[in-house]
Amino acid sequence: MARRVLVTGAAGFIGSHLAQACLERGDIVVGLDCLSSYYSPEMKRDNLCNLSSYHGFEFIEGDLLRVDLSAVLDGVDSIFHLAGQPGVRASWGQHFRDYSDNNVLATQRVLESARRSGTVKRFVFASSSSVYGQSSEYPSREESVLAPHSPYGVTKLAAENLVSLYAANWGLSTVSLRYFTVYGPRQRPDMAISRLLRSALRGDEFTLFGDGTAVRDFTYVSDVVAANIKAATVDLKPGTTINISGGDSVDMRTLVATATNVIGASPRIVEVDTQRGDVQRTGADVSRAFSLLDWSPSVTLEVGLKQQSVWLRDLVDRKPHCLSFDASD
Repeated sequence: MARRVLVTGAAGFIGSHLAQACLERGDIVVGLDCLSSYYSPEMKRDNLCNLSSYHGFEFIEGDLLRVDLSAVLDGVDSIFHLAGQPGVRASWGQHFRDYSDNNVLATQRVLESARRSGTVKRFVFASSSSVYGQSSEYPSREESVLAPHSPYGVTKLAAENLVSLYAANWGLSTVSLRYFTVYGPRQRPDMAISRLLRSALRGDEFTLFGDGTAVRDFTYVSDVVAANIKAATVDLKPGTTINISGGDSVDMRTLVATATNVIGASPRIVEVDTQRGDVQRTGADVSRAFSLLDWSPSVTLEVGLKQQSVWLRDLVDRKPHCLSFDASD
């Protein structure tokens, strides 16, 4: 019998890939998304068009703060909670309410509905490396001190704590996956790799925050999807947290050089000051993912950049307006 799963944020970057993988496994997928205007809703509708071609996909357009979740969760076996307000730099100031609402309150609402449902057997939460902030050790372990360096990170940690509390107090079978800088086809246009590849393709300026020595641990989207599917199916202690990263920790100058090699053209680099909320380095110890999920990353940075560049070339040709974004991340 096919599993019935809910993917929140199903029209987005990671959510659409995860929904597609579940459909290809034979699951019935309920996709929920509010199609927010944080970046082009048209990109999200393209993702939904792809998903709609699969038998077993049901889409609900709705806001997690308002939708009737008891109806949405009817018969749902597993929840992949990926919906949320993204972006470190935009989380300061007047927009913080969006982050507290969409990352904390919405998560609490889904958790509460899940524990009341009677059918949900696993709740998989999309957390973030941002919970570590300027980590005290590298690579960061799940036991490392958690000290977010941005309002975004604060809301992701608050949501992760809620996930753990529902496991400890109600026995809800939850797992939080801490993603490290996910990239690949369908990536948000504000993210660094998307901006970098686009700049190289067009010969445009690429805004480099800082002096290029900042290090990021990049993770290809198909590896993240594989980790999610394993997290929903293997036996895990409720409240488990697991790092998910690609193991490709490189500084931004190396990233620029690799992207230039992949595209065959150089972007015009414009250096600006490091932005508030940015950390100098990310990097994960994934030994827990290997031991508990039998998971390890399989896509190298160069291969992943090539695959994203193929997708991006097509999108630039078809719908260049979808890639505009004011507040670069």
